[in-house]
Amino acid sequence: MARSRRDIHDPGRSNRSGHIVTVFGYFMGYSLDIWNSWSFDWLFFWRSSDAKPVDAISYIYYGYEPLDDTDPFAPFQPPLPVVPLSNNETNEILSVQKINFHIGENCRLHHTSEFDITQSDDTPNPQLVVRRGQSFDITVTFNRPYDKSKDDLRLVFQAGKAPIESKKTHVELVLSEKVSNQWANVVEQDGSTLRISILTPSNCYIAKWKLKIDVVTKTDGATTIYRYNHRDPIYILFNPWCKDDTVYFGKDIELGEYIMKDTGRIYGGTANNISAKPWNFGQFEDHVLDCAMYILDISELKWPVRGNPINIIRQLTALVNAPDDGGVVVGNWSGDYTGGKSPLTWTGSAPILQEFYIIKQPVKFGQCWVFSGVLTTVCRALGIPARCVTNFSSAHDTDGSVSIDIHFDANGEVDKSLTDDSIWNFHVWNEVWMARPDLPPGYGGWQAVDSTPQETSDGVFCCGPASLVAVKRGELGQLYDVPFVFAEVNADIIHWHLRDGSMVNEDIRKNHVGKKISTKFPLYDQRQDITQFYKHKEDSHEERAAVINAHKQLGVTVRKSIYDIGPDDVECELIVKDDVFVGEDFDVVLQVTNTSSADRIVGGQLAAKTMFYTGVEANRVKTELFEEIVQPEKSMEKTMRITFDEYRLKLKDMCMLKLSAMVKVQDTKQVFTTQKVIKLSKPSLTIKIPTEIKKGKSFDVEISFTNPLDESLTNCFLEVEGPGLQKRQQHRLGNIDPRKVFETKFEMTPRKLGERELVIIFYSDQLEDINATQVVDVID
Repeated sequence: MARSRRDIHDPGRSNRSGHIVTVFGYFMGYSLDIWNSWSFDWLFFWRSSDAKPVDAISYIYYGYEPLDDTDPFAPFQPPLPVVPLSNNETNEILSVQKINFHIGENCRLHHTSEFDITQSDDTPNPQLVVRRGQSFDITVTFNRPYDKSKDDLRLVFQAGKAPIESKKTHVELVLSEKVSNQWANVVEQDGSTLRISILTPSNCYIAKWKLKIDVVTKTDGATTIYRYNHRDPIYILFNPWCKDDTVYFGKDIELGEYIMKDTGRIYGGTANNISAKPWNFGQFEDHVLDCAMYILDISELKWPVRGNPINIIRQLTALVNAPDDGGVVVGNWSGDYTGGKSPLTWTGSAPILQEFYIIKQPVKFGQCWVFSGVLTTVCRALGIPARCVTNFSSAHDTDGSVSIDIHFDANGEVDKSLTDDSIWNFHVWNEVWMARPDLPPGYGGWQAVDSTPQETSDGVFCCGPASLVAVKRGELGQLYDVPFVFAEVNADIIHWHLRDGSMVNEDIRKNHVGKKISTKFPLYDQRQDITQFYKHKEDSHEERAAVINAHKQLGVTVRKSIYDIGPDDVECELIVKDDVFVGEDFDVVLQVTNTSSADRIVGGQLAAKTMFYTGVEANRVKTELFEEIVQPEKSMEKTMRITFDEYRLKLKDMCMLKLSAMVKVQDTKQVFTTQKVIKLSKPSLTIKIPTEIKKGKSFDVEISFTNPLDESLTNCFLEVEGPGLQKRQQHRLGNIDPRKVFETKFEMTPRKLGERELVIIFYSDQLEDINATQVVDVID
């Protein structure tokens, strides 16, 4: 995959180099061309007698040919014949006959048994997936009993394409002697079998490690190494259950969510109308872990930081998006999704990662919740505790000022030529859990990270990890990207209006940004408000102090004059009822209150526009002008009726409308601009399933839905997905007549036991992203 990257501030990253063919001891150093042309002639490979060797070591290889890890469909490789090592039984060279990885037992103890690649029911060749800092056992069967007094036996672990001892990607564990910090020791010997316990360090590199077993013999001053190559890699992951791991979490129950839960909720809508989108993270599904490892392989991280979650997560936020590095997902906010899928039609991360892993090209298309869902999946697969987080009324600061400047023209419209900052109705990012030894004590725990390509960081579209402690305190100097995250949740909005040819500050919103910051409660299908972890209570002394502290650290003096906005004796409020459904007419009411002791002449306009969730306006729906006299201590109301016919053809993906009012007070020259965003509600799906679900036995799922519109729904289909229940399927439904009920039925066959969640999403040309979920308990 062609890639071009600019520098990320990462002391552990370097440009990739080509394959290096090293001496025979570095088995993985040979180029792929050599391995692709392997034959039996290579089994007995030693240096020419004419050469002047640095050492007198020759290698004899047996076991399996290495597989191409980048090919997800690499065929099963039968073992190479065992090399006849000796005809004399008394001097027979010790050789490996087979290895038992005890996959079921080890994976259960390491919390990895949910991975499809570990289960014999899902793959003909199960793999071992373990976590670092925790021991696992293997049993090796030899051709004869192992004799410690005469057999020099060692295990060799190798990672990467050019393993080398100095980089700790080539590790040798000698079983016949005591070595400090040794990974392995013999637990039990039974005749020709050895049970060996292997304990990887708590800072072990996260990778697919190759296992080889060497038997070393020395005769007549020459050393011969008989090396057994095992076919399958050992996947080594982060371990949030290990106290010595930098991602140690300390709350086992909550790890049931942040590592083990393969479905969840991603929140959207508005702060006043929050909706939950079901999402299948699918971190245990086929190819997903391999894809996560592949992303690490192309990340250009140096091996010395391949075990550091800070460096790894920073690279992941860059590689989950496609700009500047050819990462996983292509962002698209245009509304035109030709050549790919609408971001709203994805039901989960697994299909995206599987496609990327197979075709090695970015997948089209995604928006913030897709980037967040994919990053959560990759983190949970690798063992980093992670969750999706939604910030409502999320500021997008483009110039690093940690304030949002909105400029209006004389008609109360946003002057796009002067306004680069914006307020997204909602934005979804992630939090990951880790220690921060690179920062002063106290900054570990949840860290904000963001893979949506908004602004570059050190020249690359990535963001974080930003300590939530630093964000809350306004400590912008703490790595990484704290200023950007601080602005998202706590920037002041400054409204500038054109008066007498000059831009004048007429209004400051100190408590509009960062509303109801939300994530899913661990193990409960409920929303958890975590705003208090990002900022102090609005308008409190602590919250204002954090804003001032942030400006001071940027070298910006907070000018008191900015906050002096002149006379303010007229108050305005936009009122609209909650839960307006698509297809309904509704009223928008502007209430103007005169708090002074004199009459006030007020005038202006009331407007409605459709919009994208990013805050970008789309189409004008309606505008009405007004001018009235408001008596002292009295209020007036201006009502604007909006009908379905007026907005039906102008709605965008998320059915959002921006309602705005510009009010001018003739007597005091006060200009007041207020805005409100509403999300129109959609109807729901009804799911019926049997009360008892058995593994391997098919069952019927019945879906019903009522068309709420006075027009037909066209090109209707369902996306169905459920980890352990069903691979992703699409069911075409045709058209649904106006105000009619449709019903459909399909079969599913559960593959795994336990509690599983079914995710169903309905789409049509007129209505999108109507979803429903159902939790089922699969029994044996």
